[in-house]
Amino acid sequence: MSIANKEARETNYWLRLLAASNVVPLEKLTDITDESHQLIAILTTIVKRSRENRDEKGN
Repeated sequence: MSIANKEARETNYWLRLLAASNVVPLEKLTDITDESHQLIAILTTIVKRSRENRDEKGN
């Protein structure tokens, strides 16, 4: 999940770069950028909770 989270953040970076450079119109990137933010939030939560659960079991 950590790798998936990193990849999602990198994808978000490239989407922002496309928007900033006007290679793709911002209107076409809005939905996919929003979706990438949602995926990052989900993956971040999974990674954090997995670490918390692992730490609790280790004690």
